Amino acid sequence: MAQKSSLTAPYGALAFAVCFLAYAATGLELFVNDNATDFTLSTRCGPLLSLSCLVQNNSQAEELLWYRGDGTVDLKEGNKVNVSNICISPITEADNGVTFTCKLRRDQSVQVSVILDVQFPPLLTGEESLAVEEDKDVTLNCNAKSNPQGQTNWYKNNATLTLQQNRYQVYQTSDVFQLSIKKVQKSDNGTYTCVVKSALGEGRKDFHLIVEDKKPVFPKEAIIAAVVVVALTVIFGIVARKEKIFKCFKGSSETAL
Repeated sequence: MAQKSSLTAPYGALAFAVCFLAYAATGLELFVNDNATDFTLSTRCGPLLSLSCLVQNNSQAEELLWYRGDGTVDLKEGNKVNVSNICISPITEADNGVTFTCKLRRDQSVQVSVILDVQFPPLLTGEESLAVEEDKDVTLNCNAKSNPQGQTNWYKNNATLTLQQNRYQVYQTSDVFQLSIKKVQKSDNGTYTCVVKSALGEGRKDFHLIVEDKKPVFPKEAIIAAVVVVALTVIFGIVARKEKIFKCFKGSSETAL
């Protein structure tokens, strides 16, 4: 029994040391913009956004790291120890959903992340012209990003579009709005407008749809057959006259002699 006790003592001391070190590391706290846990920061598009990371409960100088997604952020000397600040400039819609994380270099499990919630109105402008043959299908693509997500309405010649069953189909995701028209007719000529509205604003885009007459369709099989017939006729005609042509040449040579 004494032998067993002497063997377990070193392991007990090691476990105590590990626990003590873990306590020393986890006793530290990081705060990003006064938040000690992961959070979402709502903001608008603008010239600048500042994030500040601060170490608390530390007994020594602690170096900090910043990450944008999975990539590290370069920090200047003097902006790494105990307090570190980064600036995102400018803030655009491309920064929406991006995660910034501050970590303790000595123990990177000590960290705080912030997810940017960049709000912006619908980004939708311009116009487009489409020409489509009668009885063909056509799809109008209205790509509009916005945060918060906008509501879409379709208009034809400035009047609310009445969606005819089995002819019109509307498809919508977070940033794509589509209007499909099956077997377009001459009556579908006109200007279609995609209007996207959110709490932050409105965007619109015009589509000028031109329905063209159907082009006559010639069956390929008939054309190929006609070409073959003409070619065979020419070949047989040449073969049939071959002997007469040779005789003509022969007669001409005898006369010359």
